[in-house]
Amino acid sequence: MNRISVFRHEGHVSAEHRAALLGQKPATIWMSGLSGAGKSTLAYALERALLGEGRASYVLDGDNVRHGLNRDLGFSAQERSENIRRIAEVARLMNDAGLIVITAFISPFRADRAMARSIIGAEHFREVHVSTPLAVCEQRDPKQLYQRARRGEVAEFTGISSPYEAPSAPDLILDTSGISQDEAIKLLSRLL
Repeated sequence: MNRISVFRHEGHVSAEHRAALLGQKPATIWMSGLSGAGKSTLAYALERALLGEGRASYVLDGDNVRHGLNRDLGFSAQERSENIRRIAEVARLMNDAGLIVITAFISPFRADRAMARSIIGAEHFREVHVSTPLAVCEQRDPKQLYQRARRGEVAEFTGISSPYEAPSAPDLILDTSGISQDEAIKLLSRLL
């Protein structure tokens, strides 16, 4: 891209005006954890609860985003990093629009989550580690991915053939094998 011809245009409505109109503080709840940990389930339940309270929110789900915006990306470390960068940029724009964004991404690498925090802004970013143990995730295996990874059919699968770097200081840790969905939603709501 020729950066010489790209200029930022400032609008006439500020992020503060949009937040005031919506009556909420925009934020991004960044849920990270293994496949099958419960990230998407919690994200959609939280969205439903927030909308029930009249709070404008939207879920960015890892699988759904890979059907459109990020369909050109695979699962190498570099492509995972680009996946997270793009999502962070979208979340930042949605926060600027005054929305509460809930993300559900494995996002296995600390450096990528730090990049997301930097793009979104620390004042809006809430990191949640959905820390459900590997054995539980593998037992759930809703997409049969762990079985396929164990047979060598899925390369670079987080938790099996690719590492998951747990957050060092998340805002919240949730183990869905030991907490009810209702209790998890209450804890997530408190982050806002």
